[in-house]
Amino acid sequence: MSTSNSLTVEDLGSAAQRERRKRILDATYELAREGGFDAVQMRAVADSAEVALGTLYRYFPSKIHLLVSALAREFERNEALFREMSIPGDSSAERVIYVMKRTTRGLQGDPKLTEALTRAFMFADASVAAEIHTVGMLLTSMLTTAMHPDEDHEPTDEDIAIARVIGDVWLSALVAWVTGRSTAAETGAHLETAVGLLLRD
Repeated sequence: MSTSNSLTVEDLGSAAQRERRKRILDATYELAREGGFDAVQMRAVADSAEVALGTLYRYFPSKIHLLVSALAREFERNEALFREMSIPGDSSAERVIYVMKRTTRGLQGDPKLTEALTRAFMFADASVAAEIHTVGMLLTSMLTTAMHPDEDHEPTDEDIAIARVIGDVWLSALVAWVTGRSTAAETGAHLETAVGLLLRD
């Protein structure tokens, strides 16, 4: 697997390059929705996105880089949504559970796509560290926003540590659901238990 990182939106200097990256990720989503992890082949993505195979590899050095970047974009969309809305709940725990359940339901509603994104996250090694870090930061941001919806509140080190542990539990629960080791209901119950133990208002 390549040790290079994927090109992020910030890495791309022109609107054409950003649009090309978007087309690549859109094509990845569509292939994954239709056939899951195995359907996402680099040549198929390049053909669907109408880019040369070499161009695709310059943007995303491997299939795992590509799919983990797609997972990051999914969380990026959710993080932006939660920042713009009033998250329901009278306590940090209730708001965090709302964010997690809403996001999880969205993922579970698209099982083949979620299987592809989650398996890529499971298979990622040190060469995908930058992309994994982006996913983790977005998860942490979503959860700390739910914990403290006041825009003026700066998350403490403890807030961030708690959010990271909850994020780890969340991703583990997704893996269990994707691999058939737990049901959607069991996943939700597991998340509630973890949040309840870590956040006691």
